[in-house]
Amino acid sequence: MFRLQMKRVFDPDEPELMDRPQPVSAELEADLLNLVSLNRYFGSHRLVRQFLRLWLSPGRCYRVLDLATGAGDLPRVMVDWARRRDITLRIDALDANPSTLEIARRLSDGYSEIDFIAGDALTFTNSQPYDLVCCSLALHHFSEADAVRILRRCSDFSNRFVLVTDLERCAMTSIGVYAVTELFYPEPMTKSDARVSAQRAFSFEEFRSLAERASWTDFGHARFLFCRQALWLDRRELADIPEPVLSVSEGMPCPAA
Repeated sequence: MFRLQMKRVFDPDEPELMDRPQPVSAELEADLLNLVSLNRYFGSHRLVRQFLRLWLSPGRCYRVLDLATGAGDLPRVMVDWARRRDITLRIDALDANPSTLEIARRLSDGYSEIDFIAGDALTFTNSQPYDLVCCSLALHHFSEADAVRILRRCSDFSNRFVLVTDLERCAMTSIGVYAVTELFYPEPMTKSDARVSAQRAFSFEEFRSLAERASWTDFGHARFLFCRQALWLDRRELADIPEPVLSVSEGMPCPAA
């Protein structure tokens, strides 16, 4: 099968527009709401719920860390899902951008389970381990070396589960992102950052290599709908894992770069 080779384009001196220092603005809030919409309709929310169903049990309480939380929509999705199942979550939602955090807090009114924390994923420290560490659509914002550091930190922070998701860099991703932002999300910040993200994402092989370089062992890695990919760690004893371990969505595989 012919696979188009696409080189990763990443310049640390040119951060995405949403990552740059800026005040709270209508433009930033519109961009974050667009990202929530994209996550809802293009698989990120569904993917997280799929793993929650596999990992979390009714009547239990879990500590969760969400790195680079952005608008905080994934923590809200987790809480909504858990509340319906008699599961208690205590979520630390971390982001380095104070303006983004201010908007996320405003959008999360009524979600007392979420504590928003200003901090860098590369330097954040915490004395108590988490049951679940998540990092969604964030690794492409970093260099390869820093992405490896974040994966290593995700593993170190968690005593049970880790879930890291992102786009897969390939022609299908670039074409899809271009079309979606041209037709449905034309706001300048969203359009610019989404297209840059498609170029900065890691290929399927590169994503796996990052986990290996971070000393992950016995980890899962799979493609999901809409050119998403995920890495995960499950540290339960095998006897405690229900079957099937994972039902992977193969409806729209994205050719590896």
